[in-house]
Amino acid sequence: MSKDTALLVIDAQIGVVGEAYHRDEVLDAINLLLDRARTNNTPVIYVQHNGRKGYDMEPGQPAWFIHPAIAPHAGEPVVQKEAPDSFYKTHLQAELEARGIKHLIITGGQTQYCVDTTVRSAVAHGYDVLLASDAHTTDDSETLPAEKIIAFYNETLNGFWAGEHRVQVKPASEIGFTE
Repeated sequence: MSKDTALLVIDAQIGVVGEAYHRDEVLDAINLLLDRARTNNTPVIYVQHNGRKGYDMEPGQPAWFIHPAIAPHAGEPVVQKEAPDSFYKTHLQAELEARGIKHLIITGGQTQYCVDTTVRSAVAHGYDVLLASDAHTTDDSETLPAEKIIAFYNETLNGFWAGEHRVQVKPASEIGFTE
């Protein structure tokens, strides 16, 4: 990766990843990427979902906070959002433009909602995306177990494109950062 790359950590909140599929392994994979990014001065940007009043993900409620195992460091921006698309009515685009970012490494939760939507939106917004295949998670749905949901989106998103911008899917261990 190069200087025009950022690590995006989507909705890694207690209420999203706290009891999700392979939580500990996913948190370890995100931590691996966080350590590599921080060591190489790659920007790290968090996205935090704000739920409606009275719901678990309401700002300030216990489930809303970013999981302490992967909490932001001082100076790392946290973009607040209210929809699955991290770009929709947020300042994410401005954060990325201010840093000259053209490539995103994406991690977080929930796979079939905010991760999928943001990955697709990112390529439509002109970014190349590298999705860390083992650094995003979800819960079982009524139709599929979490393991199959994650596998499906890793397969479906790998090679997804908009114009010249593409998505590539790799395990966290294969994702490197350089200064």
